[in-house]
Amino acid sequence: MNPRRLTWRHPRRGGLAVLALIIAGLPLLLSNSFHYEVAILIGFNAIVCIGLNLLIGYAGQISLGHAAFIGLGAYGAAILTEHYDWSPLPAMLAAALFTGALAYGVARPILKLKGHYLAMATLGLGIIIAIVINTEDQITGGPDGMYLSGLTLFGYSLSSDLEWYALVGLLLWLSTWLALNLIDSPVGRALRAVHGSEAAAQVVGVDTSHYKILIFVVSAVMASLVGSLAAFYSAFVTPGTASFFRSIELVVMVVFGGMASVFGSIVGAAVLTVLPQFLTFLHDYEHLVFGLVLMLTVIFVPRGLLPTLHQALRRNAAAAKVADDRATGDRATGDPAGERR
Repeated sequence: MNPRRLTWRHPRRGGLAVLALIIAGLPLLLSNSFHYEVAILIGFNAIVCIGLNLLIGYAGQISLGHAAFIGLGAYGAAILTEHYDWSPLPAMLAAALFTGALAYGVARPILKLKGHYLAMATLGLGIIIAIVINTEDQITGGPDGMYLSGLTLFGYSLSSDLEWYALVGLLLWLSTWLALNLIDSPVGRALRAVHGSEAAAQVVGVDTSHYKILIFVVSAVMASLVGSLAAFYSAFVTPGTASFFRSIELVVMVVFGGMASVFGSIVGAAVLTVLPQFLTFLHDYEHLVFGLVLMLTVIFVPRGLLPTLHQALRRNAAAAKVADDRATGDRATGDPAGERR
């Protein structure tokens, strides 16, 4: 087989090319503002899930309060632009820097924990941040939320659905490319070693604390930037952005799409962002639906949707190759009907 054809099967080439084609061609199917809004929300969720999957799927560190970082990015940008007249881009970067610093500060004590202790610690962090956002109404607007002005980048104001879609699509592609390169780098190998056996990784000289803190900060900063962009997109931000259910929703997307799968994060975000649009009659039971999806995923496809499909395709391809080799052998020996057997 041609080696050039094989290289395009690698996720860094073939997968990125397919993703670019989907992002570029999807506007042909989007006929109104609602469709664009759903597509943009998919992009936002997918970027956050990519960062969260690096933390959960590759490093094996659970986080049940990740929406708090989205809330910090959203409210940080809103407060700086509306209360202190900052420009949007510096406000987003400052909010991301603050979020990264906070994540670094809490990561060292939190990431010493393991299992359900770590899950409870991240859950507590998320609840604390959500309570602060809700109660500091003089700064955050409290339960009523905050309004924002539109997003202006380098003197250009984004206003149309297509402009927002192009920006989010570009950021999604770049996030995927960066995540794939990170996974294939020494950092990615160290993260997989930590996930496999932290004690064994320490024995061979891997600074496990450094890499766990690093990926925790990276995923928090990605969530913060998405929170800022989403706030400018909707021109309004509420405490629900940092809610516990939002955190669980993100974890379900990662688990459903596929742990330790960058493209699985995108698939999970896409399916579970679109699904509620078809289940509007179950709006009051949205929590129940997500719980059911998580339960069925863990029982029937524990590796996630995309890795399970990929494994099934590889198994079918291997079976077809075996059958083809047998047929070739039969023809070579003059026994096309397999009469020898």
